[in-house]
Amino acid sequence: MAKLLDKNLSIIIPHLHGFSILDECLTSIIQYTEHVHYEIIVINNNSSDGSIEKIKKKFSDIIILDSDINRGYAGGCNLGAKNALGEYLLFLNNDTIITEGSIEKLLSEIKTNENISSVQPKIKNYHNKELFDYAGACGGYIDYLVYPFSRGRIFNTIEKDQGQYENKQKIFWASGTAFLTRKKIFKKLGGFDEALFAHMEEIDYHWKCLLHKYDIYVIPKSIIYHKGGETLKYGAYKKIYLNHRNSIILFLTNHTQISFKMIFKRFALEKIASLYYLFTGNLAGFFAVAKANIWVLKNMKFIKNRKKEFKKCVPHQSAISKELMVPYSIVKKYYSQNKKTFDLLNQ
Repeated sequence: MAKLLDKNLSIIIPHLHGFSILDECLTSIIQYTEHVHYEIIVINNNSSDGSIEKIKKKFSDIIILDSDINRGYAGGCNLGAKNALGEYLLFLNNDTIITEGSIEKLLSEIKTNENISSVQPKIKNYHNKELFDYAGACGGYIDYLVYPFSRGRIFNTIEKDQGQYENKQKIFWASGTAFLTRKKIFKKLGGFDEALFAHMEEIDYHWKCLLHKYDIYVIPKSIIYHKGGETLKYGAYKKIYLNHRNSIILFLTNHTQISFKMIFKRFALEKIASLYYLFTGNLAGFFAVAKANIWVLKNMKFIKNRKKEFKKCVPHQSAISKELMVPYSIVKKYYSQNKKTFDLLNQ
């Protein structure tokens, strides 16, 4: 493995369980990253399956940071960042596979402009390599009600990669599946909010970046593959709960201005989502959305305090481009207007 030199790269991978997925991820990094000096930091989020012990034996140069609790994605990455020596941090899911030159291309792009906080690769599906991946696809955007979507994936519609999104482009958020950021900016903005635990923490971080006038880009020439759902399965109760709860938290605390009309629309859509899960027979989804909404209502003091803290973090907030945070409802576009792919949204 390449040795870390001053002012270079730290690759941070939170891990809960699964030797084979982490083994394949680490092997791909070592195999396909030849021209970068880096360190790899694996955060052991209180794994109990023996995978960390096997990793230690096979990859002796890798740094293992042990946690006596599961810190989630947010806490695990923060722990890694605090111990990182690199000027740049690559946050990476343990179920990803690096391709040749992908990390080099991300580093090359972020170094072109000091105003770039983060860059994301094109993320494709490991099991069907013709498709974009659900988690991040080719760059993330968000609507004003804080429903995220991506070039290549809107809700459950995942596009085939036919070269339609090959341009480097500004985005609202880079996927936590894999993105490179500057450590000084990550530290300046307080890292990930550990109260979110997992899901939406990268959107929260990049929201702060944008309000501080930094730019985020997707770099499609850099490609990685993602297995997806290895720690929390898609459609799982906890995943649905965290996504809805954290999205509402960000909606209520991160907006510079929020109206009662916006709040009414957002919670009306929450009710529709719960009913959708109920009528499609997904009782876990129904109860997950209900629990998320109840949690928010029972923790309004937390919401109020978080809004204050967010304003402290970005005291002089800048306007965010309407191309990045769209002024329409992506839910309405998708379900009512049948705009299922990214290229149709503005037609």
